[in-house]
Amino acid sequence: MASSFLDSLQNPFKQFDGRNTLTRRTRSGFFSFVQEIAMDLGTANTIIISDGKIVVDEPSVVAIDKRTEKMIAVGNKAKLMYEKTNPDTKVIRPLRDGVIADFSACEQMMRGLIRMVHSGRHFFSPSLRMVIGVPSGSTEVELRAVRDSAERADGRDVYLIFEPMAAAIGIGLDVEAPEGNMIIDIGGGSTEIAVISLGGIVTNSSIRTAGDELTWAIQEYMSSHHNVKVSERMAERIKIAVGSALTELGDDAPDDYIVNGPNKITALPMKVPVSYQEIASCLDRTIKLIENAVHNALEHTPQELYADLMKNGIWLTGGGALLRGLDRRLAAKFQIPFHIAEAPLLSVARGAGTALKNVDRFTFLMR
Repeated sequence: MASSFLDSLQNPFKQFDGRNTLTRRTRSGFFSFVQEIAMDLGTANTIIISDGKIVVDEPSVVAIDKRTEKMIAVGNKAKLMYEKTNPDTKVIRPLRDGVIADFSACEQMMRGLIRMVHSGRHFFSPSLRMVIGVPSGSTEVELRAVRDSAERADGRDVYLIFEPMAAAIGIGLDVEAPEGNMIIDIGGGSTEIAVISLGGIVTNSSIRTAGDELTWAIQEYMSSHHNVKVSERMAERIKIAVGSALTELGDDAPDDYIVNGPNKITALPMKVPVSYQEIASCLDRTIKLIENAVHNALEHTPQELYADLMKNGIWLTGGGALLRGLDRRLAAKFQIPFHIAEAPLLSVARGAGTALKNVDRFTFLMR
C-alpha cells in the first residue's frame, strides 16, 4: 500500500538544468528562476532536499562574529567551534525545543545552508519555493517566525507542514486512506505524536521533551554520580555510544564508553568508564515523560482508529527512535507493535520533499 501510494505521486514541475526549477517571466520581460526545496528545520540538524536528493544535512548551528554580527560559519564547520570560541565569536543553536529562539541567527543559518544548495553559478540567485517541516504543537507566533525567516532567506512561496504528517509521508504511509496511523517523531527539541487518517491529524500531542533533554540528563548524571564535568557535545557522544532505554539489551549491548573530563572539585583529569545500564537508569525519567505523552494520545484516539493502531502498529521516527531498546520498551508497556522507520532521521525531510512535488494535492499544507 505504501509503495503504490508513493508511485501515484507525480512531479508537476518542469526540469531546468537537471534541477527542480521553474522559470517565470516577470513584468519587465526577464525570466526569474524559482528553485524548489524541502527543509526539515530541526533543533539538532537541518536537512534540505532538492530534485529528490538530499543536498544538505548539517547541524543547526551558526557561528557569528560579535563585532560585525555577520556569519562566520554554518553547519558542521560551526559545530566544530561549539564550546571552543574566543570572546569575539559566538556559536548559536538558533532553535530550541523545536522552535526559533534567535530570529536573526536562524535567518543567517538558513541563508548559509540554502547557499550550499546553489552548486551552479547563476547571474541571479533563484527565488525559492519551500516546504518546511514544523512541530505540530507550534503556536501561531512560532509558525509566523518560521515563515518570516524563510521569506527573509529568499523564500518566495513558503509552505509549512506539520512534522508528524511529513514523517508519515516520508515513511511511505498512505495518509489519505480511511485508517489510522500513529507517528511518534522524537527530534532534538520536541516529541511530536499524532494519529493520522484521511489526510488529516485526528489527535495530536506535542511535548518539549526529546533528544536535548536526554543529553542534559546525561550531563547531570555524570556530574552528580561521577564528579566529572562533561560538555554538551561529550554528553551527546555518550548518548550515541551507550544510550539505552532498557537496562538489559542482551546481545545488542554496547561496550562501556570511556569519558574524559575534569573532576568538578579538583579540576584534575579523570577517565570514567560508563555502561549502558547506567545511562538507561539516568534516562528513565525523561523516557517516562515520552511514555506519558503517548498514553495521552492513545486515550484521545477514537475507537475505530485505535483498532487500526493495534493492527498496523506505531511508527517511531527522528533521532530519538535510534535510542537502543526504545521500541521494545514502548511495545512492552502499551502492548502494541512499535516499528522504527527506515532512516528515521530523514523521514520528515523526505515527506516534505514529496509534499513539495504535490502541493496542490495535499490540502493539509498550511498556505
